[in-house]
Amino acid sequence: MTEQSRRLAPQSRYVLPSFVERTSYGIKEMNPYNKLFEERIIFLGVQIDDASANDVMAQLLTLEAIDPDRDITMYINSPGGSMTSMMAIYDTMQFIQPDITTCCIGQAASAAAVLLSAGTKSKRMALPNSRILIHQPATEGGYGQSTDMEIQAREILRMRTAMEVILARHTGRDEEAIRRDIERDKFLTAEEAKEYGILDEVLTVLKRGQERTAEVVSSLPGGFTSSLPGR
Repeated sequence: MTEQSRRLAPQSRYVLPSFVERTSYGIKEMNPYNKLFEERIIFLGVQIDDASANDVMAQLLTLEAIDPDRDITMYINSPGGSMTSMMAIYDTMQFIQPDITTCCIGQAASAAAVLLSAGTKSKRMALPNSRILIHQPATEGGYGQSTDMEIQAREILRMRTAMEVILARHTGRDEEAIRRDIERDKFLTAEEAKEYGILDEVLTVLKRGQERTAEVVSSLPGGFTSSLPGR
């Protein structure tokens, strides 16, 4: 197994806690993902593959069907993954009507960085210690006869060009500059990603008792404020 395969392999996780919520219709059991979905929030916290892409696309399409005029927020903490799976999510994001706020918490690497950049302009965000990585796509496979490998090489070049076009469109940089930058791994801090054009705002996380910043809406109840989207 290659290093990339190990990095992107499914990982075990702790069991999500459940909780009970009282509503006008009675009591219902919830988990964090149910609650986020009710608030029109999608959390992409795994590698991007066919399974996670299908989950994200299903949520995007469902939230549009529920209300095409309300924004959707997508939090991203992902090491990246399959280019074809990423393209499926990307096309769905561009296809549906609602504006999509993207917010990196942790990391948005490789394919995930493309999705971060693809949020609605002025609604692409990251927390201060987030890490963003852009680079050229890696081969998915690569075994077989020489003719097959030539076909795969042409396809990976086509996908690289498509990624360059997408990043150029959403960052405002020219394709030649993108091509040079993704030749090798390019790591960016949140502030550097903002300067690069991948995102629009680096969020300040406020805790109770800290001084409010200009971005915070002073009318939020209880004096407790946050600049996070979806709140």
